[in-house]
Amino acid sequence: MNTDFSHLNLHPELVQAVVERGYTTPTPIQTKMIPVMLTGQDVIGQAQTGTGKTAAFALPMLQNLDPDWDGVQALVVTPTRELAKQVSHAIYEYGKFHDVSVLAVYGGSPYERQIRRLKEGVQVVVGTPGRLLDLIRRKALKLFGVHIVVLDEADEMLSMGFIEDIEFILEQTPETRQIALFSATMSKEIRRLADNYLTNPQSVTIKHKQLTVESTDQRYYVVNGRDKMAAVTRLLEVENITSVLVFAKTRVGSYELAAQLIERGYSAEALNGDLQQGTRERVLKRFRDHQTKILVATDVAARGLDIDNISHVINYDLPYDVESYVHRIGRTGRAGKTGVAISFITPAEQWRLGRIEKFTKQSITKAKLPTEKKILQHREDVLVEQINVWLNRGRCHREQEIVAKMVEAGHDPAMIAAVALKLARAEEKQRPIEPLGKIKERRSRNEKRYPERNQARSKNKNGRSANRRAKISHEEGMVRLTLNTGRANGVRPADIVGTIAGHADIPGRSIGKIFIQDRHTFVDVPEQYVPQVLGKTGTYRIRKSHAITVERA
Repeated sequence: MNTDFSHLNLHPELVQAVVERGYTTPTPIQTKMIPVMLTGQDVIGQAQTGTGKTAAFALPMLQNLDPDWDGVQALVVTPTRELAKQVSHAIYEYGKFHDVSVLAVYGGSPYERQIRRLKEGVQVVVGTPGRLLDLIRRKALKLFGVHIVVLDEADEMLSMGFIEDIEFILEQTPETRQIALFSATMSKEIRRLADNYLTNPQSVTIKHKQLTVESTDQRYYVVNGRDKMAAVTRLLEVENITSVLVFAKTRVGSYELAAQLIERGYSAEALNGDLQQGTRERVLKRFRDHQTKILVATDVAARGLDIDNISHVINYDLPYDVESYVHRIGRTGRAGKTGVAISFITPAEQWRLGRIEKFTKQSITKAKLPTEKKILQHREDVLVEQINVWLNRGRCHREQEIVAKMVEAGHDPAMIAAVALKLARAEEKQRPIEPLGKIKERRSRNEKRYPERNQARSKNKNGRSANRRAKISHEEGMVRLTLNTGRANGVRPADIVGTIAGHADIPGRSIGKIFIQDRHTFVDVPEQYVPQVLGKTGTYRIRKSHAITVERA
């Protein structure tokens, strides 16, 4: 198979897997990183997400696996469960012709299944620090045979307070193992980690190209996950859409979304990796020719898509990384035209907006979905406009003859027109306006990642602590918890965020207000994560201190 990947000394099976995923030319980081990693040398990769770094470490990792041993040989550490799932899936796809066993481990999923898989034999483990640490302590995950460790998005993990967990994990691996450290930035903490654990690493730096889309109107709507279909159909009603590209997270999701839109009377098709090349070309041709108005696609399937007249891009599911967001919205607003990029954000995802805005150096406008009243009015306006067009054309001779006969039969002309309009609007019954649930807003998207916390005790007029009030969270959707540690133990807000986010495996940005007292601490956690957080009580530690208990305040 003759592709540019063939020149990187990769096994033909790996090249075949890469090509089947739609890649033929390696990215800059893949070109520089793969040859170095194939030698077993430690390496530091400085690159943004979306540059192809997963393949840059996955391909040489897979090539260097021992096919005759089914123990854990490779370990990938990621900051979040979403990235763990994404990376493990990519490694599985790249290694499908090598019969490679891959396991993703992260909080919120049952221990039993993960422990059972480890006992059966797994060659590559991808996981979050908290769950990896737990499995090591349970003696379910043994790393004595690991010969490569990848720290993916190391800067993100350190900022979330995972440094001690990462160091503990690395100390469980052989000193002869290869380490690949990936980070978008090179802070002092990252350099210190590299100095302590990497041996003569070679650095690979890919300069970041800022991709912005000046001609695109970017908006977002906060919606509950279950209300996304109601939201998209409301926008399809009122937006001036010529053709729209809707992005779904998975192949199955793209099929389901396209089917639901078709059921509601919209012209939609799915574009994903399951389609054969001939089918893909026919789907794209119908979309280019405006026979299909809505194309529901996955990121992989949309790669290489070159269509100029897309008026709207809708992120039905928000992408994990910011560069994917930029690549998606870059498919509208081409050739000097103004495009519209719309994103649906669930309350728990609002923290991602800050990352996107910082990356693109553009603000994204928060908008409100059209109300039922507005949609009904819009339908009437469209109908009246169509009537005016035909009145101006005057080409309704046969219809005029029908009306004349009905008037002669004694019918009121105004009533005839009203009935005709009612018949013309009959198809609207096939498009019911679906209700929207009430939004429980989380923290403001403009807050910083670790906002200034009120560490001082709240006092009343008599100077006494207002602990009774402090036990109740006044922020909707949040629950106040208490930890049996505080200022006397040198606790800082970042410690609280890091230990809870790390061990409970929840987004650090989702944690709300923190009130640090002398001997205990109050912290607000989104209601949906409370069972996860409380389920870990007794395992939380700050700077290797005694176990910390967490309970409802």
